[in-house]
Amino acid sequence: MKRRRHAGIGAALAAVITAAVTGLSMLLVGAPQASAAVLTEVTNFGTNPGDLRMYLYVPDRVAARPGVLVAMHGCNGWAPGFHQGTEFASLADRYGFVVIYPQANKSANGLSNCFDVWSNEALRHGGGSDPVSIVSMTNYVLQRYNGDPDRVYATGFSSGAMETGNLLATYPDVFKAGAPFSGVPYGCLGPAGCGDKTPRQWGDLVRNAYPGYAGPRPRVMAWHGTADSVLPYTMLQEQVDQWTDVHGLSQTPASTDSPQPGWTRRVFGSGQVEAYTVTGAGHDLPHPGMAALAVHFFGLDGGSSTTTPTPPAAGQIKGAGSGRCLDVPGSATADGTAVQLWDCNGQGNQQWAATSAGELRVYGGKCLDAAGTGNGARIQIYSCWGGDNQKWRLNPDGTIAGVQSGLCLDAVGQGTANGTRLQLYTCHGGTNQRWTWTR
Repeated sequence: MKRRRHAGIGAALAAVITAAVTGLSMLLVGAPQASAAVLTEVTNFGTNPGDLRMYLYVPDRVAARPGVLVAMHGCNGWAPGFHQGTEFASLADRYGFVVIYPQANKSANGLSNCFDVWSNEALRHGGGSDPVSIVSMTNYVLQRYNGDPDRVYATGFSSGAMETGNLLATYPDVFKAGAPFSGVPYGCLGPAGCGDKTPRQWGDLVRNAYPGYAGPRPRVMAWHGTADSVLPYTMLQEQVDQWTDVHGLSQTPASTDSPQPGWTRRVFGSGQVEAYTVTGAGHDLPHPGMAALAVHFFGLDGGSSTTTPTPPAAGQIKGAGSGRCLDVPGSATADGTAVQLWDCNGQGNQQWAATSAGELRVYGGKCLDAAGTGNGARIQIYSCWGGDNQKWRLNPDGTIAGVQSGLCLDAVGQGTANGTRLQLYTCHGGTNQRWTWTR
């Protein structure tokens, strides 16, 4: 790939957010409704070298062991405005997680209320400044509300998006995933600069942020508008290059689809990295509906860990809506036999095994196979040959997505009766797209 030059980004914060960003901290979507919960400022939350303020939103019906989301505004913005103008609080009302809204206070090049993503202290694990303050806020919530340390996530817009990447790089032991909206790669505003780098060079910046760390790396869902006049759209690809290298993935997407008109999603690996291109959008994300996709990416909408469930060595795949199992009609073995729903009976034609290659095998040598890549493509069995149309991602919410298409295994017409056929269809998380494994 020909590398790109990014004129003007070295001047960084002046170009990072303009006056338009002030309005973007109060995006034009409705505030959470039908809730008595309110945004509350918390003081004395712990070590605070960044001298940040902490605002907290705890829904009325908080989960017994809630996930924690850190949501960060852009330069010239305010935490209460980001709370009111985005959909994260209303989603917290629905799913019971807790939202932290840090208030930034740094100034640079005439901009105020920016998060520190440039100092030596901010760019390394345990260094100090804003990241340490935000980790203190997170630990406060985990302890005070019995939060789940395996479900801690970060998101933000512009300067908040940059701090999201910063937290993922410097505290991968704390943050399990992040969703930056209109951001840049980690380290871009530090001494390394935002100029051309190879994926390996971008990845090395992350690895050097926490020397000696050998644990799992956070998953990343990055968003960017093609008409962004503040931060170039090319920054999206630089983030992809950085995080695919960190995860040891190819820079070629495993699948590409369009969840909504004008939104193009590229999925890398088995979902460790996702990149959303928003055609025609400027420096004004997230738009309505995007926060819900981020929350889904984190797994916060299911109230469970984002760790992909490990299926049994062989077992039945049962539909959440139907209570019936994935079945090969009449125990047929011929290539091209369409798969259906049928009463679970434990027979060999309902015994599926997940392989390390991502296949779902029946009879040992036949694979669950998508006969196309679009909505309505038939699901069948076929002799296993290693194609991407025979590889599947088992998602934390119970959906099963095709690696080639990015679409979900779906019971046609939301059917629940014996004989209902299976197809590929745009993932929406309905009960006709969610599955459980049973022995």
